[in-house]
This record gives sequence, structure tokens and C-alpha cells, in this order.
Amino acid sequence: MTGALHLSDRDEVAVLIDAAAPGDAVLGVAARDAIPSGHKMALRPIATGAVVHKYGQPIGVATRAIGPGEHVHNHNLALPIEGIPHPDIAAAVARRRGGEAWFDGYVRADGGVGTRNTIGIIASVNCSATVVRRIARTFEDAVPAGIDAVVPFTHSRGCGMAKTGEGIETLERTLTGYARHPNFGGVLMIGLGCEVAQIEEMLARYGLAPGERLRTLTIQGAGGTAEAIERGTAIVHELIEIARTDRRQRRPASDLVLGLQCGGSDGWSGVTANPALGVASDLLIAAGGTAYLSETPEIYGAEHLLYARATSPAVADALAERVAWWEAYAARHDASLDNNPSPGNKAGGLTTIYEKSLGAVAKAGNAPLDGVLAYAGQRDGTRGLIFMDSPGYDPCSATGQIASGANLLAFTTGRGSVFGAQPTPCLKIASNAPLARRMSGDMDIDCSPVLDGWPLEDAGRAIFDALLAVASGRPTKSEAHGLGDHEFVPWQLGAWM
Repeated sequence: MTGALHLSDRDEVAVLIDAAAPGDAVLGVAARDAIPSGHKMALRPIATGAVVHKYGQPIGVATRAIGPGEHVHNHNLALPIEGIPHPDIAAAVARRRGGEAWFDGYVRADGGVGTRNTIGIIASVNCSATVVRRIARTFEDAVPAGIDAVVPFTHSRGCGMAKTGEGIETLERTLTGYARHPNFGGVLMIGLGCEVAQIEEMLARYGLAPGERLRTLTIQGAGGTAEAIERGTAIVHELIEIARTDRRQRRPASDLVLGLQCGGSDGWSGVTANPALGVASDLLIAAGGTAYLSETPEIYGAEHLLYARATSPAVADALAERVAWWEAYAARHDASLDNNPSPGNKAGGLTTIYEKSLGAVAKAGNAPLDGVLAYAGQRDGTRGLIFMDSPGYDPCSATGQIASGANLLAFTTGRGSVFGAQPTPCLKIASNAPLARRMSGDMDIDCSPVLDGWPLEDAGRAIFDALLAVASGRPTKSEAHGLGDHEFVPWQLGAWM
């Protein structure tokens, strides 16, 4: 008998644990097709146009009649043009009770607490990208004790854009968010000198000023490329000497801000890794910490579950406004939000954006939704579960979370992601055993035992404990590979001119 899961009594489909051959028995139904692991099989007849459910929620409509035992996927399941009305949900918003939890972090002068002690070299404009990388190259093989890394952050913008509007505002929020990030022991921001994103003006707009640990430099002011590299290298040496004296201190988990990410998702992501991460997120929030859910196009079709968890009408309205913005944004570019599932997602068993989104929202556990942030926005002190608006592209979304202060990342994957981030450590969580074995050098935690009876509560506790250890300095596998400096991808909005 082929193993499978029937996730809700309302579901017309089961998710196969093992691949099925025609004739194999699956929960008492004979498979008609060869169906891969992680994919869906119909358990009862489904009429043309009927709504199909998974997790007890709509994921699409049948584009033709589907018989019991048939493979349910892109060839017979889709979203109608007008979408599917969201069911009314009444969610309980009671907060989980939690005990104390602790980690060892770096306390910064502004009250922020870091999980790493990194030196950042940030380009304000692409014109300074080469100088930034040349300076960082000096320190690649000679990082002093007490410093985790010396990392360059370069991008493609900063000039050739309007001085006002969402494009420059988004970029400046991102750059200044990194400049104030507590995982940095020191920051050097370098510009050309004549760009739109003027460093001193940008810092002042976002409440920052140059000082002992935040230095600035322009290539034109230094006298040219060679002079800027020489001067910048000297400044980084000074920052290292200051930051290397920093020491970790015992801190409550309430100082942690966790960015929730998923990428390369498969049919098991929403069954094993994502709900286990949701338990860990709930545990962190119960201890007074904060978690960011993001990737607005990847909650599409499941946003009603978050509206029901909002702690006020204003929070629900703020999220609804961002969903409406994305619908209009996609329409302006002749695109559909249902274009989101990638070829890899579909090969792993995910059919529609509704199905993918239901699994993605599971990362956020069951905590109430306490707030909504703009991309790279700064919190007003609110803790708990926060939604930060972002694209579904993982590096861009994670960049925004880090700019918003995330000092930890947790990243679930079913197909296999090699994402890493600087200056924030990223814990990788595999949804299935073949992936965990095949990419063992990249996966920190294997959640596939959930399919064999490992309770989600225990899996989530294991993730939470691993996050506390990483926050205290234990390297993740992506850090061991030295990943993260090329994954700085600010969201590009606005006109280029």
C-alpha cells in the first residue's frame, strides 16, 4: 500500500508520501496514473468546475471531470480567471504562553542586539561597487579574531532614478536599514559623490549620522579609485580594531527578530518544514520575540487566514491594501499572481499559487498578526508576528527583512536552496529526506521525520533550539560555505532614467 496523507476531511485529494504506480492502493483507492511523491491524487469524483481543497482550503477548480485515483495537477486543476472567493474564517487570536529563553548576543549602543559581529562595506550607488569589493577582498583570507566577516554589499541602483518616489525611498530604506543593523560591529558606506542617493542626506533622512562605527567615503572626495581603496581599507582596519573588542552577553530571546523564508518549495513544504517552522515562530513570539512573514505574492489565496488573525481592523486593512497593490501591479505588467509557482515548485507537486500560499503561511504558525511593514521598514517597537511586504523572490525578500532588523533567518526548502545571507545567519530546513541526504552540506535540519510520526511540536522545538544556538554564534552551513555577500538584492521599483 502506498503511503499518503489526507490532510483534512474536507479535501478531495491526498498527498502521496511514496510514488504510486497504476493500480497501487492509496488510502483504499486504486491509483489510475503514475503519481510522484509529494503530488496529489483524487480520492473521490470531482466534477468539472468543482472547487478542490487541500489543508481544508480551496486550491483551484477542476478544469475537467476527475475520477478517483487520478493524478491532480496542472493538466486538470487551475485557478479561474476571477479567482475563488475566500471562505469566511473566524480565527482565535489567543497568544501562546511561553517560558524564558536566552541566547548570547552583542548589545549595541542604540539598544539593538546582534547575533553576529560583522564589518559591512556598503555601496550607496553602483558606481562605487568595484571599490567596495576591492576593499573587502583585502580581508577575505585574514579576518581577525572577534570579527565574523568583512562583507561587501553592492547593487545596481543609486543613480539614474528620480530623487523622490517609491524607487529611491525603497532603496534608501534598505541601505540605511543595513547601516543601522545590530549584526554589524562597524559600517563603511561608500559613494561616488555625485549620485542621486547622496549619503549624508540619506542618513539624515533616516535618523542616522556618521560616527565611530558608521563611516562614509566618496571616491571623488578621496581623489580617485586607488585613493578610495587605500583610504577605505584604512577605515575598515580602524572599524575592526573597535569591533574586535565586542563581547557576547546573555540576552533574552525577546531581542531576536526572525525572518521566515521558503524557497524551492515542494508538496511536502506545507506539511513538514513550514508548519514545524511555524511552531518555532510561535515559541519565539511566546518568549517575547518577533517574526517576519513576507513575500506578498506567496500569501495570495491564503491572505484571509491572516486577516482573521489580525489584532485590529487597521492591521487587517494594511495587509489588504498591500494585496490590492500587488493585484494592480501584476495587472499593469500583463501578469497574473498565479504565475508565481516556479517549474521546480510544480515538479515538486504544487499546482496553483493558492496551494503554494497555504503552505507558505504555515511558516507563521498560529500567532496573532500584530502589524504590517513596508519593505525594509522599521518597526515602531511592536513585537510578535509582523508581515513585511516584499516580492516572492527569496534574496530580495530576505534583503528587506534584514533591512527591517531581522538578526536571524530560517529558510525552508523542498527542492533545495543554497541561499545564505550576510550579515544575518540563515538556518536551512529540508522538507523531505531525499533532499536532506542529497544536499546534506547545505541543510541544517531535516523535517522529513514528521511523515514518520515525529510530532510537529517536537520538530518545532528542535528548530527553535537550533535558532538559539545559531543566535549565540554556532555557524550555519551556509556560513561555513561563506555564502551571503552576493545575496544582497534590494527591491527595484520606480523609473530608470
